[in-house]
Amino acid sequence: MSLRSILSHLVLVASATTLLITAPRASDLEVRCDQLIAYYDRYGSSRGEQSDGARNMTRISASIDCERDQYQQGIATMEDLLQRKKFTIPPPA
Repeated sequence: MSLRSILSHLVLVASATTLLITAPRASDLEVRCDQLIAYYDRYGSSRGEQSDGARNMTRISASIDCERDQYQQGIATMEDLLQRKKFTIPPPA
């Protein structure tokens, strides 16, 4: 095996290791999805007539995405909703 071949294998292994370390696990994404929905449910609804809270269609859509293991889509939807409602997006738990 040549030095060039060994180096190329090391680069591949290092790249794969980096991807495994930085890629979020499904359980982490599920927790984040649940966190954002719970945050919106707590602070996004009020007793006023103009509040849509848990009945918000975007929130419902994100919840369905999370239930179907489409966590990244649900998280993106909730983050967009929170930004549009002028909320500060909470850091991951």
